Amino acid sequence: MLKSEPFEVTLANKQSIILPEAIAHLFLKNDHKRVKVVVTFKEQSINYHGALIPKKNGLCVMYFSNEKQKALGIFMNDYFEMQLFEDQSKYGVDMPEELDAVLMSDHEAYTIFEALTPGRQRSIIYTIKRYKSTQTRVDKAILLTENLKRGITDPKLWLKQF
Repeated sequence: MLKSEPFEVTLANKQSIILPEAIAHLFLKNDHKRVKVVVTFKEQSINYHGALIPKKNGLCVMYFSNEKQKALGIFMNDYFEMQLFEDQSKYGVDMPEELDAVLMSDHEAYTIFEALTPGRQRSIIYTIKRYKSTQTRVDKAILLTENLKRGITDPKLWLKQF
């Protein structure tokens, strides 16, 4: 499995980090645009999935949300440690158990889901992951898959009842 050595970074702006060229190149040359990330600051750490975003000027950036910054207590001008790992997950993000169970129990919904673009699949996964309650995740996954089967492709309508 491809992984970087831990490296030190700081925020480039409110929600992004400029990655060291050698590290970004290591992953991009091996066609890994999605990575698993471990960020450590003051003995606290978080793990998440991220995307490497090459820019025209040769730089490579990665988004780092305000939510993640707040969880670690990171502010502008703080330096923190980051390490990247090859993302070996099927969808580029961890699949919630509830959505996986609903898709496994509904072949038609699973087939539609698998035919979607990887970005659209991740959007659906994130839509379900944002709910904390297991029961809410199940309910929303069922509603979302029923809407997919109805042909609803607009993310704004995925969780609407018709």
